[in-house]
Amino acid sequence: MTLHNRQAILQRLLVLVQQLYAETEGLAESEADLQLWYNRGYANGMLKALQAQGYEAQMAGLVAADPEDYQVGQEFLPWGKAYWHGFGMGENECREALSGEYKP
Repeated sequence: MTLHNRQAILQRLLVLVQQLYAETEGLAESEADLQLWYNRGYANGMLKALQAQGYEAQMAGLVAADPEDYQVGQEFLPWGKAYWHGFGMGENECREALSGEYKP
């Protein structure tokens, strides 16, 4: 993957994180909407993957990220399951997209 392609993918991922955060604002009032919880987890998983790959500078000021313990203790509740599933998928797919391994 060329540097140009990697930067283009990074920009698309950053836009997606912003979109997911915007659509899941006010999430705490929506315990029954599991898709929102999945999406918030997906966004947080993406942020973790981006941070792990050294993109802190590009992430600066992007969103006010949730604390790492945001859903700790909620894993067995429906919204917790949706959140953590989304988190894992977001982390994995973001890492795959930046490495060129992702095959939709």
